[in-house]
Amino acid sequence: MKISIERGTLLKAVSQAQSVVERRNTIPILANVLIEAEGNTVSFRATDLDIEVIDRAPAQVERAGATTVSATMLHEIVRKLPDGALVNLTEDAAAGRLTVMAGRSNFSLTTLPREDFPVMASSEYAASFTAKAKMLRRLFDKAKFAISTEETRYYLNGVYMHVATGEDGPVLRCVATDGHRLARIDAPLPDGAQGMAGVIVPRKTVGELRKLLDDDDADIEVSVSETKVRFATPNIIMTSKVIDGTFPDYTRVIPQANAKRLEVDATEFAKAVDRVATVSSERSRAVKLSMEDDRLVLSVNAPDSGAAEEELAVAYGDEKLEIGFNAKYLLEIASQVDRENAVFLFNSSGDPTLMREGNDASAVYVVMPMRV
Repeated sequence: MKISIERGTLLKAVSQAQSVVERRNTIPILANVLIEAEGNTVSFRATDLDIEVIDRAPAQVERAGATTVSATMLHEIVRKLPDGALVNLTEDAAAGRLTVMAGRSNFSLTTLPREDFPVMASSEYAASFTAKAKMLRRLFDKAKFAISTEETRYYLNGVYMHVATGEDGPVLRCVATDGHRLARIDAPLPDGAQGMAGVIVPRKTVGELRKLLDDDDADIEVSVSETKVRFATPNIIMTSKVIDGTFPDYTRVIPQANAKRLEVDATEFAKAVDRVATVSSERSRAVKLSMEDDRLVLSVNAPDSGAAEEELAVAYGDEKLEIGFNAKYLLEIASQVDRENAVFLFNSSGDPTLMREGNDASAVYVVMPMRV
């Protein structure tokens, strides 16, 4: 194999591939990226056996071929090369080496046989649809903060993507919860998604997927089977196993009758929570909200470190209410608001609280209160 490729193009392709590779693994080949050159294209394939990414890039291919080389090492070398450099990759199969040359820089890396590289088995996808990157980014970005990190409840370690019924008919919905907070985000149902089985997309896949969704206007082809989900652009294909488990019935924890309504500037609210939480104890991070007559008082009383209080002008016309929350959860939920105002709907100090962005019901968040 012998190819020439522009440094920026190579860096982008190798970056996507190497981020999938696990830093610590007991199988040496999994630390490598499979480089395949043919025609005028070179592809970079990496896997951790749960996710597989293939990134294609244009290149001058003098001699077709394939080899595997350390993904992290190749990425570090390319990252440190000067902008605009032309990089030459030449494989010496007999010596088990890949030479990387750019200008006066010359590297010789050890390779492993391409035959040893595991390729994810292809799958029959029951449903396929195309969606704009901007729409998918919103669905996953707004839900992912609520993904559970508790390994024992593995079925909560991802985002549940499924078809549901929204206020105006069928929607594509993403839900995540860790038992303390929940995010439910809806988008118009794309053509072809109607018969899609609900799948739990793992946390790592959600993080990797973000890199495919930077271009708002890009079309992403999404294919779903019972065991796998695939996201594809013309240059990148990411295939992932889905979490084998049943996502709980989240609709039961979304309150329907919360009548006490608080409307507040989301940015000001987040800043105020952050300020008063400075003195809260690391363990509980508790912040108390006291509401009455268009006033909201945020307060923290931590015996070990001190006390803090801040008042905000808000829209609130119901009876007096005092309720406590984990400051971290409030900040994460407030940071999801794209509009100016956040609307909180309460029932009592012991019941789950609902939050949405203004009057937009397509993004709904639930947070459990705590005693303060």
